[in-house]
Amino acid sequence: MADTVQAPPIKVTTPGAGGAVRNSSRGGEIAGVASIAVIIVWCLLPFYWMVVMAFRDKAYTFSTTPFPNHLTLSNFRFAFDTTNNHFGRSLINGVVIGGTVTIVAMIIGVFAGYALARLQFRGKFFVLAAILGASMFPGVAVLTPLFKLFTDLGWLGTYHALIIPQISSSLPLAVYTLSSFFADMPWELEQAARVDGATPGQAFRLVIFPLAAPALFTTAILVFLASWNEYLLSSILYNGKDNVAPPTVAIAKFTAGPHIVPYTQTMAAGVVITIPLVIVVLLCQRRIVSGLTAGGVKG
Repeated sequence: MADTVQAPPIKVTTPGAGGAVRNSSRGGEIAGVASIAVIIVWCLLPFYWMVVMAFRDKAYTFSTTPFPNHLTLSNFRFAFDTTNNHFGRSLINGVVIGGTVTIVAMIIGVFAGYALARLQFRGKFFVLAAILGASMFPGVAVLTPLFKLFTDLGWLGTYHALIIPQISSSLPLAVYTLSSFFADMPWELEQAARVDGATPGQAFRLVIFPLAAPALFTTAILVFLASWNEYLLSSILYNGKDNVAPPTVAIAKFTAGPHIVPYTQTMAAGVVITIPLVIVVLLCQRRIVSGLTAGGVKG
C-alpha cells in the first residue's frame, strides 16, 4: 500500500493585517509624542511668557504679542537697583537660608531615615506617623504661635527665625523619602561588610552611604527648592528687615510708585530667581547619575 503524503498546512493570512498592526503602532507613537509635546508646552509656556516680559520695555507691558519685541535690559537694572529694592541682597539671603536648611535637614534626615528603616523598636509605626502628621500642618496654623514665640525670644528679623521653621517643615520630607529608600536596600550589603570586619558605622559610611547617593541628592534638591520658594512664614517673620528677606519676599515688595505694579521688572526678577535652581540641578545631575550606577555588582 502506497504511503500517503500529507500536504503541508495552508497558512491563511488576512490581507492588510500586517499593515494594520504597523499603522496602529505608528498611531500609538504619534499619540504619545503629541501628549508629551502638549505637556511640555503646558509646563514651559508660563516660563516662556515670563522671559518675554522680562526683556520687554515697560511701555509695552500689556502688549499681547507672543514673541519678543521692544527688547531692553532696563528691567534687570531696576531689579538690582538698591534705591528701589534690595533684591540683590535677598538672593544672598535665599542661598544662606536654603543652604543651611538643606544641610541641617539632610544630616538629621539621613540618620533618622536609616534608623526608621533598619531598626526594630516599639512604637516605630507611631513615630513615622507623627513625622508625616507634622508635615500636614498648614503654615498659616503655626504662623501666629511662631510669631509670638520669636517675639518673646527677640528673634524676629533674624536668620534663625527664618531657618528653624523651615527645618521643621523640611524634615518630614527628608525623613520619609530617605527611610523609604533605605528600607528597599538589601540587608546583605551590610552583612557582607560586617563579615569582612567592618563595624556598623563603617558599613554605613563605606557601603550604604555611597549607594544612597541618588536619594540623598534628590532629597537635598527638593528640600532646597522648598526653602527657596517659601513665602508665607518668611513674609511675616522677617519683620521688615531687608537684610534677611529672601527673594520671594523681596519680589513681593517691588514697586515703581504709588499704586503702580512693575510687571516687567518683577518678571525680570523672576527669571533671575530661577538661575540658582537651574545651577543646583545641573551641578547635582552628574552626581545623581553616578550614584545610580554606584551600586553595580561585578560578576
